[in-house]
Amino acid sequence: MPVLPIPLFGSLVLGFLFLKLVVDGRGRSFIAALLFLSALQSLIISLAQHYGIGWAFALQPITAAAIPPLSWIAFQTSAVRQFNARLDLPHVLVPVFIAFCVAFVREPLDFLIPLVFLSYGIAILVVSLRGSDALPITRLSAGNVPGLIWRVIGVSLIVSAFGDALIVVAQIADRGAWQPWIVALSSTGMLLLLGALSLSNSLWKQSDEGPTEPALKTPSDPEEDAKVMSRLEALMAQQRLYLDPDLTLTQMARRLVLPIKAVSGAINRTTGENVSRYVNAWRVDVACEALQNGESVTSAMFTAGFNTKSNFNREFLRIKGVPPRDWLAQSVDTS
Repeated sequence: MPVLPIPLFGSLVLGFLFLKLVVDGRGRSFIAALLFLSALQSLIISLAQHYGIGWAFALQPITAAAIPPLSWIAFQTSAVRQFNARLDLPHVLVPVFIAFCVAFVREPLDFLIPLVFLSYGIAILVVSLRGSDALPITRLSAGNVPGLIWRVIGVSLIVSAFGDALIVVAQIADRGAWQPWIVALSSTGMLLLLGALSLSNSLWKQSDEGPTEPALKTPSDPEEDAKVMSRLEALMAQQRLYLDPDLTLTQMARRLVLPIKAVSGAINRTTGENVSRYVNAWRVDVACEALQNGESVTSAMFTAGFNTKSNFNREFLRIKGVPPRDWLAQSVDTS
């Protein structure tokens, strides 16, 4: 009876998810490239561990070592900044060096592969833990979701590093028969998680963000903060940027012709809130007006610029102290 290996099943699932991104018009991105590489890696694992194909054994550590740096580039270019060849291309040297080790000196691979996964996993985790203001090109309407997803991805890379370490322990303990199972379960689980998370709309930035940060001095004193906030309040009131569900911190800074840190810093110091919460306060006011005008909760949510019900309900409750329907009932009673 034919049996489908776990990694091969994972490769088929990941390949299907990649095709979905292509059909949706999102195939040309580093997130899509990460998904494609994950599908390829699952296929290579299956060919090497379950079918014993020699060239797949040689290729497996090279493609594995490419996943963490590509995850980092996908993270940076979808959440932090635009693609920068000077900053991003040097990461290609990681799989190149692993390929050199495969060809000439294989002994360090048992140490290097887990180190690569651990290092990039920690780096993604550290940056994503800084909060939504550290992810200026993510949609503000997504709230903390992009940061949460990238934290999960960072942790999955770290867990995968321990899976690689477990393989070494199995070899030392003369339990080589365990290796295919460890690889299949740990690596395939991590790759499927990457694939599933990559489909979240919260990770995708707008295609045209323009320059990320003008070369201006970042203000830090109260007077400069007040000037920035005055300009920002006027911009929000006149152009109602907050109604755009795809609004990002980068767009706000570009409209003000100010550095990103100047805008986020002024908001943080003046209001005590992050940028996402500041924008959501404007949106909640619009939602309240829409509810009073007879719109349904769902309609008011979209009218105000929110695109997820969970974020809308959470922010409404935080600002008004009650859910939207309860607020509307209280408003009617008061009237």
